[in-house]
Amino acid sequence: MSTDTHLPTGRDNYRSYARTWLRTHLPPHMRADSLDYRSPTLEESRQWEAAMYKAGLAGMTWPTRYGGHGLSLREHLAVNKEIGALPMPESVSSIGKELAGPIIMTVGTEAQRQTFLPAILNMENYWCQGFSEPDAGSDLARLRTRAVPQGDGWCINGQKIWTSGAAKAHFCLLLTRTGTVADKHRGMLMFAVPMNTPGIRVVPIKSIDGKESFAEVFFDNVLVPDTARLGAPDEGWSAAVRVLSIERATNRMYRAWRFEAELDFLVRACQSDAQLTRLLDDGHYQHRIGQVLGEIDGLKGLVERTVSQLMEGDEIGARGSLTKLYWSECHQAFAGLAQNMVAQVTPTSSPLAQRANKAFTQAYLFSRAATIYAGTSEVQLDLIAQRILRLPRE
Repeated sequence: MSTDTHLPTGRDNYRSYARTWLRTHLPPHMRADSLDYRSPTLEESRQWEAAMYKAGLAGMTWPTRYGGHGLSLREHLAVNKEIGALPMPESVSSIGKELAGPIIMTVGTEAQRQTFLPAILNMENYWCQGFSEPDAGSDLARLRTRAVPQGDGWCINGQKIWTSGAAKAHFCLLLTRTGTVADKHRGMLMFAVPMNTPGIRVVPIKSIDGKESFAEVFFDNVLVPDTARLGAPDEGWSAAVRVLSIERATNRMYRAWRFEAELDFLVRACQSDAQLTRLLDDGHYQHRIGQVLGEIDGLKGLVERTVSQLMEGDEIGARGSLTKLYWSECHQAFAGLAQNMVAQVTPTSSPLAQRANKAFTQAYLFSRAATIYAGTSEVQLDLIAQRILRLPRE
């Protein structure tokens, strides 16, 4: 059941409540724009997100019988606006909350819902997403990881790559196929696989920012019971498409408001230092900052429209590709602008400017992946061309 029965009603009241609670309880060392900032430990992040859930700021749209608060996407967006307005760390359980949870609610059995969903919200376990493969990339129709019936369960063999959070995950939302690559979209099957199952090997990948948040995951004769299966054997593709639609359009709805907070931090950092202040008077940078403001407003409009359409009963469909393409390209460009500006920080610059230098250098390095994960920009453009514009194939 929901943990708090005294939550405010109405979108505006809920947003005001979220703003007050978050600004009161967010530890200073978790604010990226604070001089006290330090990277939180996994346990600190877990405790923070568990506290947010208990305060009614996670699981807003999930049914109360599965631990959620039974509210609408409008309240979800209202809270996300306030989450975005603060430069807080990204969720360490976003895959569980925003991908695994919704798909389990859609195709999972009642027993799976009762088992997994409350535990996700309570931060009792973490999930990773086993979709991408070395020879398939964003083209899931080419994935090769196979699941073969064996006894009362399945035997899985294959390899996944760029698996975020695999080293800490308790479960993997794993997409496999029951036939051959020639079957393309047919015969795909999704599983909830415990990461401590014998035969699973996780090999961390160090990314350009020096972190090891990604990994390769190998499945060598991994035996799982049939109760680990999510949906019917031919339901994997439709389930995967739903996951990616969610990932591209509705998860991390706070992005536009987070971009706005980052821009505000960048400007304040420049204003705090005499040498950097002159950049704000430079016509080139003024033009680029103006562009960023326009892009932020455009992204806000896309998100607001998506929520309205979903509330009216529309499906996300390929329109999620528009949102994903827009935010990834825009934020990558903004990160480049910010890094260019803070690169002029010196050891004698103000403390806030030096903090911004560290923050935006990391943001720039990580932004290189924004146009790759959740589907490359090329894949999004192809989906937009085929499914929205209905352009002919050559």
